[in-house]
Formats: sequence, C-alpha cells, structure tokens
Amino acid sequence: MNEENERGRIKSFEDLAVWKIAMQLVVAVYEEFIHNKDFGFRDQIQRAAVSIPSNIAEGYERQSNKEFIQFLFIAKGSSGELQTQLYIAQKIKFISIEKGNELIDKAKKVSSMIHNLIKYRKTIK
Repeated sequence: MNEENERGRIKSFEDLAVWKIAMQLVVAVYEEFIHNKDFGFRDQIQRAAVSIPSNIAEGYERQSNKEFIQFLFIAKGSSGELQTQLYIAQKIKFISIEKGNELIDKAKKVSSMIHNLIKYRKTIK
C-alpha cells in the first residue's frame, strides 16, 4: 500500500506504514544486540535504528512539506548507516549472517518505502 492510497487515513505519524515498520526494525535491533558487551558498537547501532522512525515522526510534525521531506532524507541516511553497521556486525561475528541479512533486508525495505514517500511528497505543492 502506498502513501497516496493511505492519504485519507493518515491522521498522525503513527498511521504511516513506513513508521510502523521502522519501529519494528528498532525493536529487532535492540533485541538482537541487548547482550552485546561492546557498548560503543551497541550504542551506535541502536542510535542509527532509533533515528529512522524518530526522524519520520519529527518531520511529519513539522510545519511544512519541505521540512518533512528533509527529515525523510535524514531517516533514509540513518537506514544506510544501520545497514553498514549490520554488515560490520556480521563480519566481526556480533550477529549471524542469517540474522544480519534478515535485518539488512528490513532496513532496505524501510529505505525503499522512505524513498517512495519522498517521491510522493515531492508531488505535493
């Protein structure tokens, strides 16, 4: 379902499908790394994950479409950051290849959804 089809039902950022999936991704990252003893890495990967839905929400709450788009770009960047950290986690064996690929795929899905939302929001004057 795309944002254009949901337009009439969107009353708050909590109604955005991309925000909901990004929140699921945050929970999955927290659950996967909760016992990781490398506190610097754990903090960084959790911050990147949290940044995605946080920036979607903050942008939605801003006063203009232009600001919303700007925050969506930040959220998309955080998704790329998270994907990179997941690749690193796989390489240094903080996470299994299978679990890492599952989370990377979710992050890529969120990134794609953000991209589509940006494209849609750019059509709004």
